[in-house]
Amino acid sequence: MNRSMTFRLLMISGLALGLSACGGFRDQLGLDKQSPDEFRVVSRAPLTVPPDFQLRPPEPGAPRPQVGTPTQQAERAVFRNSQSAGTNQQVARTLGEQALVSAAGGEQADPNIRQIVNRETNQINEESDRFVDALVFWNVQPPAGAIVDPSAEVRRLQENAALGKPATTGPTPQIERRRRAPLEGLF
Repeated sequence: MNRSMTFRLLMISGLALGLSACGGFRDQLGLDKQSPDEFRVVSRAPLTVPPDFQLRPPEPGAPRPQVGTPTQQAERAVFRNSQSAGTNQQVARTLGEQALVSAAGGEQADPNIRQIVNRETNQINEESDRFVDALVFWNVQPPAGAIVDPSAEVRRLQENAALGKPATTGPTPQIERRRRAPLEGLF
């Protein structure tokens, strides 16, 4: 090969390499993946034979009456198809659904179950926060409550019993926790 041919080949390959980094050029060549927008994808209702053949054909571009808007579809999905967002209608259940609910004990369900679940979830979250704080900050929280000094408590109870006093007489001896040094326990 001669020099001019090598120079042209290098120039063309350099130009192609430079243009391949451009987003528009990659799109033009079909190198970039074009995935659909998941928020714009909606399912369409299946075609059905109408019960009355006297219906007029739909107008092009008109919304499909059996589908409704995406908002109406979401309401039907959330509120179980027969119940709308603004009403408190009882949902009509089939015999099979009624049998399943009664076999599972659904009639005896606690009406305040949502508050109970929320309270238990908050307790679990608080416990996990303490665990994460202990891992991240190495800060072990002291246990709640006072620590009773067992030997002094035995002496107090024996003195009360010897004097004929009730066991609740006198203060309960406690162990005072000392404050830990900042680097204590690390090494």
